[in-house]
Amino acid sequence: MEQATNQKLTENVNSTFLGRTMQLLVRNAFEFTVVVMCFVHALLFVIFLISEIMPLVTYNLISVAVYITCFFLCKTRHILAVYASIILEVTIYAVVSTYYVGLRCGTFFFLFSIIPIIIYFGSHLFKGPERRGVALMLFLDFVTFAVLYVCFSDLPPVYPVAPVVKTILVIFSAFAMVFAIMFYNAIYIYSSENEVTSLEQRNRKLSADAQEDALTSLLNRRGFLPVVESLMKDNRHDHFCVAFCDLDNFKKVNDTYGHDAGDEVLKHVTLLIKREMQGCEICRWGGEEIVILMKDTDLEKSRARIEKLRDCVETEPTVFFSKQIPITVTIGLAVNKAKFKTPEDIIKVADARMYYGKQNGKNVLIYEDEQQIVR
Repeated sequence: MEQATNQKLTENVNSTFLGRTMQLLVRNAFEFTVVVMCFVHALLFVIFLISEIMPLVTYNLISVAVYITCFFLCKTRHILAVYASIILEVTIYAVVSTYYVGLRCGTFFFLFSIIPIIIYFGSHLFKGPERRGVALMLFLDFVTFAVLYVCFSDLPPVYPVAPVVKTILVIFSAFAMVFAIMFYNAIYIYSSENEVTSLEQRNRKLSADAQEDALTSLLNRRGFLPVVESLMKDNRHDHFCVAFCDLDNFKKVNDTYGHDAGDEVLKHVTLLIKREMQGCEICRWGGEEIVILMKDTDLEKSRARIEKLRDCVETEPTVFFSKQIPITVTIGLAVNKAKFKTPEDIIKVADARMYYGKQNGKNVLIYEDEQQIVR
């Protein structure tokens, strides 16, 4: 068990490291591409220097300078210029190198290595009809390959290349092609999955926001009413109660201390309700009105809990900038009955009893239509 736990922790750490690495690569994909291309041409510079093919030594030296420039262009966000430079440089290299060392050295493979670059970066740089340019570049890339193949398949190279160098060039060029395909597919898949995950998280947050009150984090009506409705549909009519609470003289609190103080009072009362009414569904019905759903209980048990809550609100004032703001609450309580067909039916009864309490002194609990009052 302990071994499995340790293995899982290690996998989580590795996964986090991999995730951070992929995020870094996605955020800096252009810079990474430019650095890799610069490194590739530095290696080609060495290979052609050893082989004494001076035109390609010069070309690869110029290519290294181009990619160093592109790196600084990335930093200044001239991304389109970098994108064009990569495509143009690789295309010219494929043509020039094929001319000097022949088709059998495989340097034309670099034309295939830029296909994922054209697609991946093109999809980010161009939108809508502009993406026809991406299709055009892919077409021109293929045409370049076709022309090279037709024109140089039977022509001898300008510079004879030793078999070992030819093998190195073919393997190196093929590796560059395979690496580009694998790498850009990997970051595309990762960024797509990451975007889907982000969308799901935002949707969950939007869904939560749609069902929660922003100030108190209590359920709002949209989130609360389906909970009551589901209880009413299970054909048990006496197993839950609803309490309708209204803070007394709340407008006076706002007028006296300001709306920030009013918000603090609401949050403080919310904390008291959450503390005293654990296991209950709590809803900010609107303004200073709060509705509490007590499951699997009867009227007597609910009365005791609600009365304790009323007393807590009265005896635990809100502290706001060293000031104590007293507040009381009037509550109407109703038990579910068979005659109630919708959540609004039972809530209206509790609301009516709360309103009667408001008309008869406030800071009271009304639990029956006979106007039984608890202070």
